[in-house]
Amino acid sequence: MTLETATFAGGCFWCIETVFNRISGVESALSGYMGGHTPSPTYRDICNGDTGHAEVVQVRFDPSVIAFDALLDVFFALHDPTQLNRQGNDVGTQYRSAIFFHSPAQEAAARAKVAELQTVSAAPVVTGITPASEFFVAEDYHQRYYEANPEQPYCRYVVAPKVVKAQTNFARWLKPGT
Repeated sequence: MTLETATFAGGCFWCIETVFNRISGVESALSGYMGGHTPSPTYRDICNGDTGHAEVVQVRFDPSVIAFDALLDVFFALHDPTQLNRQGNDVGTQYRSAIFFHSPAQEAAARAKVAELQTVSAAPVVTGITPASEFFVAEDYHQRYYEANPEQPYCRYVVAPKVVKAQTNFARWLKPGT
């Protein structure tokens, strides 16, 4: 099995990480930081919005089970790619919509998907498409946060609806039992 890496930013990483960890063919989805200039950032560092880093999820996946294009479909269903530097009440460049590509094929697929979305969106799609840079894994307490804290208010009102959306729209791609 040859795994590939994909990295997505679309608001709070808890939302995206939770869903990607439920997708068949995804070996891991880790919350972290990418795209900035501060070395070895912490959550506290990126919260002020001046490190340049986004909250991201780095996905290791088996392309023989789930295609990168399918991951793009999931990614765009989980957030609003027309919101610049925010998702809902999460505001700042750390919550921007971005795809950090790891290959020319990923870049081409991401650009094609954004162009396709733009044809059906009334607002401009602002998702950035840039080469992947160094990935910094977020602190342990951010990993699988929803599973450990399902009753936490943010999880109940923001993450849980995205899980339900994935279960409804992407049931064919979910791991058994999720």
